[in-house]
Amino acid sequence: MLRDDINNSLKEAMKAGQARRVSTLRLINAEILKRETSGAERTKLSDADILDVMAKMIKQRQESLDIYEKAGRTELAAQEREEIGIISAYLPKQMSDLEAADAISALIKELEAATLKDMGRTMAALKQRFSGQMDFSKAGGLVKKLLGGG
Repeated sequence: MLRDDINNSLKEAMKAGQARRVSTLRLINAEILKRETSGAERTKLSDADILDVMAKMIKQRQESLDIYEKAGRTELAAQEREEIGIISAYLPKQMSDLEAADAISALIKELEAATLKDMGRTMAALKQRFSGQMDFSKAGGLVKKLLGGG
């Protein structure tokens, strides 16, 4: 479904002559293809996996943006900002830290997770339900803290 949205947007951008949008959408497709063909067997990514790919792309661009801004390269920083905006349009709305904390607490209760041994199971369930909606590096720290490890 998400893949179709990206491809339809790519066709529209090509017809409209939006060069930056076309190149960014092609980059998304290239990353998806790279992920699908990287293993021994070719796989078809789910929407959750595609969201993960795009979240990593945004993180990379955010890091580049910081470097360009520190170096005073405003034209390159503007390009990274544009790409972040294009990619972000396909991601679900990000949860605030408070919303994420509430969702994590509720999920821990639902799974009856009690110790750090339950962390893997909890993180897997979080990624399945909230893919693209929260920062899982922050979530991991909170899960660890709530399960008594931090």
